[in-house]
Amino acid sequence: MDGTVVTIDDENRIQRFIPNSQFRYEEIPDYYKTVNIYKFSQAFSEHMYVPFLEAYSSALGNNEYYEQVLRVITMLDNSTLRALPLEGEQWYEIDDIQDLDIAESIFTDRQYDLLCSRYGGYWRYPHLSDFCYLVNPYFPNQRMRDELAASFNRLLTNYPSGQRVNNLLAAKDFEVKQDYILVGNGAAELIKALSVQMLGKVGMIRPTFEEYPNRLMQEQVVVYTPTQKDFRYTADDLMDYFADKRIGSLVLINPDNPTGNYIPYADCLRLAQWCQNKDIMLVLDESFIDFSTEHPTFLRNEVLEKFNHLVVVKSISKSHGVPGLRLGVMATSNQNLMMNVRREVSIWNINSFGEFFLQILGKYENSYSEAMDAFRRERARFVKQLERIPWLRVLPSEANYVLCEVTDRFTSRELAVRLLREYNILIKDCTQKCRGNYVRLAVKDEKDNNRITNALNTL
Repeated sequence: MDGTVVTIDDENRIQRFIPNSQFRYEEIPDYYKTVNIYKFSQAFSEHMYVPFLEAYSSALGNNEYYEQVLRVITMLDNSTLRALPLEGEQWYEIDDIQDLDIAESIFTDRQYDLLCSRYGGYWRYPHLSDFCYLVNPYFPNQRMRDELAASFNRLLTNYPSGQRVNNLLAAKDFEVKQDYILVGNGAAELIKALSVQMLGKVGMIRPTFEEYPNRLMQEQVVVYTPTQKDFRYTADDLMDYFADKRIGSLVLINPDNPTGNYIPYADCLRLAQWCQNKDIMLVLDESFIDFSTEHPTFLRNEVLEKFNHLVVVKSISKSHGVPGLRLGVMATSNQNLMMNVRREVSIWNINSFGEFFLQILGKYENSYSEAMDAFRRERARFVKQLERIPWLRVLPSEANYVLCEVTDRFTSRELAVRLLREYNILIKDCTQKCRGNYVRLAVKDEKDNNRITNALNTL
């Protein structure tokens, strides 16, 4: 909305030209951004625009926007100029290299690839419906958003606390000892810091979240590929496969990404004990555990203390619906490991907004629980809708996404490209990850989920 905007009436008459100095952010829903293409009649040009233009230039000089002259005219005669609102036509004004970068991602034949390569920032595309990145659609509630908004100025103009204070806040929120937990700028920062401590061979299940293997040397990674249908695997499968692989660490994402595979809590305990007995560091990423039906957690003092070879990683951004705040935690009772990871993290690794969120989170515990219940109900409804589409096969999932096999009509890439081009819906093409015709769909709220099912049914 940079530059001149206008307001119009029911008959598309331009009521006001609003310059930057009079722009009010709270009035954005009533504003129309000018595309800066005008058609003037000869009579209007001769008798109105040019005389006013010359008078304005004489009074204020030539270094002014020409729309200022139109603004003066509308103040005198509000019925002269009419707007022609766009109805879905695409345009973008290019003033600098960032504008050019965004415009290229809109108007190119490679739009899907360019959008995916941005890894987020889709708030720049207000009409895009993002089913690619994974966020809790039911949290925070409006009251928490209002509390964050009310503190905006104070948080913006003050430094955040250091690492020690933020670890204390996380310890309070997750009810573990302060020495056992570390707050990160998203789980990604903690994964990077932790990967430095993963010596020797590291066991991975693939397909998986690529942030883990990408942080390691390729020769370090020992891959287990599930042989059961739909990428299913159990704790026993992992123990059998890695029993003779001489790994120093094992990474388990539970529920897994992108497959949604879930290992029950009791079986994860058996796996943790197995790793402890074999002197293997178990990195358990439970970023999606709160979305599961069982929704247990290993973020408990007694569990962390029993298994000092255990490291728990959790993305707060995903589970609590605040990816813009970039929050995650890592927990372990292994103090030598924790000390080494903390050295890899800067003292001010999260901002004041993230710190304040951790400070007030405890007040909204009941709201969070209700949000998760609402999410699980909507996921069940959404899955039923998807299962009615004859050329999609929906895999079971305990997370806030579902992996679907495209069985007919399209390749997974063709489906992803068409949804973006024709419906402005972005999904994840998992061709490379899953070595097959698969897409991953985020589970959102009912309105958004209906939007994508309607699009899929139309296709």
